[in-house]
Amino acid sequence: MKKDFISLLDFTPDELQFIIDQAAQLKNAPRNACDLLKGKSFALIFQKPSNRTRVSFETGIFQMGGNPIYLAPEDINLGKREPTADIARTLSRFVDGIVARVFSHDDLLALSKFATIPVINALSDLSHPCQILADMLTVQEEFGRFKGLRLAYIGDGNNICNSLLIACSRLGVDIAVATPAGYEPSPAYVAAARAAARESGAQVFLTTSAQEAASGAHVLYTDTWVSMGQEEETARRLKDFDGFQIDERLAAKADAKHIFLHCLPAHRGQEVAAAVIDGLHSKIFDEAENRLHAQKAVLKFLYS
Repeated sequence: MKKDFISLLDFTPDELQFIIDQAAQLKNAPRNACDLLKGKSFALIFQKPSNRTRVSFETGIFQMGGNPIYLAPEDINLGKREPTADIARTLSRFVDGIVARVFSHDDLLALSKFATIPVINALSDLSHPCQILADMLTVQEEFGRFKGLRLAYIGDGNNICNSLLIACSRLGVDIAVATPAGYEPSPAYVAAARAAARESGAQVFLTTSAQEAASGAHVLYTDTWVSMGQEEETARRLKDFDGFQIDERLAAKADAKHIFLHCLPAHRGQEVAAAVIDGLHSKIFDEAENRLHAQKAVLKFLYS
């Protein structure tokens, strides 16, 4: 049976830890996987523009000996110019894997259903597993452990928040999510996180108070309040998220040795103050670099 990388829900705590440890090893010794994908080609289906995701995947595949083929929105027009099922079946005859960055998670599921090759989630509206693996690698590098840590996610209960809930709860990290009312994360992901937390001993806490979530946190995390495709909601969202900016006053409530993470791109003066994202606690560029290593670890996991 083919293996996909669609959601962190599909992987056990041991598997997630294994991939993170592989990422750390590949970061320190990249030559260990330089021929793993030799002779293999990958279709990169991107419905959304991208900096970190595209460059890190293309670079990672190339470093592992493979051939990335970037397919922009107009190249395929997923599900419009031809059915997604036909695209999945056709690409399965040409390439060895599909990396898809899509608006709708349903498109990923359709690609996975009809493709006979691995499908990797490079972002959907429901989850962003590759980003969160890079985040957890960054946390492990900084603290050397997961157990006993508290991560505070403050902002929109979006795809990043959903995936953080699963990763933290399965790896034993306490997670506190603070969102405005009406912007909570997926109930299904919250339920799955709470079930996983009962096994790992982690705590899952939801609140509408940014101050409550940030208190004692070892990791402060936020994301943009207006994601791609939500531009028409900008005015309303900026109003609804008033009071949820991670600024110096809020950061002071965290642990003295906390780190700040953001998946980027960031909007200084909205979800985060410039003094925080550009400050001494910020690890955003270590986090961005770790996308490369985490994704190479996913590829090694799928193709070894």
